Amino acid sequence: MMEFLLIRHASTPWNEEKRIQGQKDIPLSPQGVLQARGWCNTLQRVLWSRVLCSDLQRAVDTAHSVNNGRESIISTDRRLREQDWGRWTGCTIDELHGRHAAEVRLQENAGWNFRPPDGESRTEVLRRTLDCLEETARNAAQSRTAPVLVVTHLGVIKCLVTHLMGLSFTPDEPSPVKKRALHRIGWDGRTFTLLERNRDL
Repeated sequence: MMEFLLIRHASTPWNEEKRIQGQKDIPLSPQGVLQARGWCNTLQRVLWSRVLCSDLQRAVDTAHSVNNGRESIISTDRRLREQDWGRWTGCTIDELHGRHAAEVRLQENAGWNFRPPDGESRTEVLRRTLDCLEETARNAAQSRTAPVLVVTHLGVIKCLVTHLMGLSFTPDEPSPVKKRALHRIGWDGRTFTLLERNRDL
């Protein structure tokens, strides 16, 4: 079985302002830079053969920080980007649940069909992410020796974990994913399996 290790990028100014980033290319904050460097130490004994990350700068910079001192190749794939939040990109959480409260409730109750105005659905995020990981696994099938570290976004990880746990993504379900944690999934050549979630970083 091939394994993927999943982590979210470190903190950005918009994270700290509780502002929705979506696919806006926001860099790490000074706090996020320190956070990512700290994860390099935390993950020192965790092995991986290569690093695959979203092409957004916050994920790329996190990948380089945690891979520091290793010879593992880092590659990017836009299919690992955060969910496109459309017209809600840039809104704070307070603004979202204030000005757009009725629409947010409607969308949240749609579960996997949650789609911000002019954005993409959670189902679309899941589909492109699974395509990326399956392609990576198939291409590495003859040469893999250690897991692949995937540096991506909270929305992407939530979609993967929620799917593999068979959840409906509705508001009555508690979030299965911590923001700052390591998760492991496996690929047996046909299906993905959740091996571990929420190991603290």
